[in-house]
Amino acid sequence: MADVVICGGGVIGCATAHYLAKAGAGVTLVERREIAGEASGAAAGMLVPPAEAAASGPFRDLSRAGLALYPELIAGLNDETGIDVQYTDSGLLLTAATEGRAAALRAVARWSGSSGEPGMPLEWVEGGPLRALEPALSDRLIGVAYSPEARHVNPGLLTQALARAAAGRGATLRQGAGVAGFARRGGRVTGVRTTAGDTVDAGDVVLAAGSWTRLLARRLGAEVPTRPMRGQMLAYRSNAVRHILWGEDGYLVPKAGGFLFAGATVEDAGFRPRTTARGLAGLRRMARSIVPALGYGEVASAWAGLRPGSPDGLPIIGRLPGWENVYVATGHFRNGILLGPITGKLIAQLVAGEPTEVPLSPFRAERFERHPKTAPPAAAPPACPRSS
Repeated sequence: MADVVICGGGVIGCATAHYLAKAGAGVTLVERREIAGEASGAAAGMLVPPAEAAASGPFRDLSRAGLALYPELIAGLNDETGIDVQYTDSGLLLTAATEGRAAALRAVARWSGSSGEPGMPLEWVEGGPLRALEPALSDRLIGVAYSPEARHVNPGLLTQALARAAAGRGATLRQGAGVAGFARRGGRVTGVRTTAGDTVDAGDVVLAAGSWTRLLARRLGAEVPTRPMRGQMLAYRSNAVRHILWGEDGYLVPKAGGFLFAGATVEDAGFRPRTTARGLAGLRRMARSIVPALGYGEVASAWAGLRPGSPDGLPIIGRLPGWENVYVATGHFRNGILLGPITGKLIAQLVAGEPTEVPLSPFRAERFERHPKTAPPAAAPPACPRSS
């Protein structure tokens, strides 16, 4: 297999490097900052299939493949790197504060319990059993849809583990060196010029730079219509919560070390990865509406990340239009941690000329050529969660 240059050191770029190096490819990963320095390090790390995955179709197939990949991947990374990525089976409570929300979640629970399909089954819980599950919940909540199977990871450590595993198999990790341009010959890219002043020879190139992928693709005359969607988050010092709690306005995720993450805003704010007083105040309101004690909770830190949205809300995975040896993997929006490893595996299969485990035709960049003015993804929260 020809040497591959990967542009981007987030979870998708590092997963791609991991699977390509595992397949025997020579890999160089180029990252302008540090591994997991952007959206991958800012995420909550939930492994929860998004609402869109409830309906049959290619996105459900991709989400289920992503979820199914994790147990084997985590075990392998732990053996290879010794990094504990905090793969935690906390369970999930989708909370209902209104009768409308409760009716919707009851219906989802009935469907998931009777469908017989693999996935993350839910059951409706209220009253005393609910208080036993999560004593800190607000008395104003009507009930929850509960799944004991939901898990989460530390996304920064996961990305670091993928990078270390790739390096252990011979991959070169170039941090602090961005992409300055491309060397090309005909319909092929032959090298990636870096901001360090050198050129890395390339048999194949993968663009996996998150919200910045569109800018790289434009240097090759191609349009990949992603846009940065800012997500603000904060962390409480709290052990009050046992499960992932997801309400209509946000979520709470218990983390190692006595932290509780609260997130996340969805803002079309351009390339401005910073917090705002308004955004953080909204997160605090959301948190105390689910767990009243957090009204007096200590906020340990706050941050923001830029997630790559796509016009139709689906990832963009496949060959870059107009180029024989350039591939693109972006547009995962709030599902980057859930779908990052499976995306890396699929891109590695594509580069190797192998059949992909999940059909990629629905995710090709060419789908936007017929609909160049499609609206960006909606920011309103769905009845069931998106991952982040």
